[in-house]
Amino acid sequence: MNNADVPIWEKYTLTIEEASKYFRIGENKLRKLAEENPTAGWVILNGNRIQIKRKQFEKIIDTLDAI
Repeated sequence: MNNADVPIWEKYTLTIEEASKYFRIGENKLRKLAEENPTAGWVILNGNRIQIKRKQFEKIIDTLDAI
């Protein structure tokens, strides 16, 4: 990690790949959740790239027993 990189736990949004590592959820599962909930408050579509708002998704995960 060079000096310009922001640690994953400080980022506002995460890519699918980063979110998969951070939340320990498979990339395919995250893509499916985001595609099924495009208007959810934790999903941002940047062109065709899916971004996940980390803090909002953490709140969703906290309320679930299973994904």
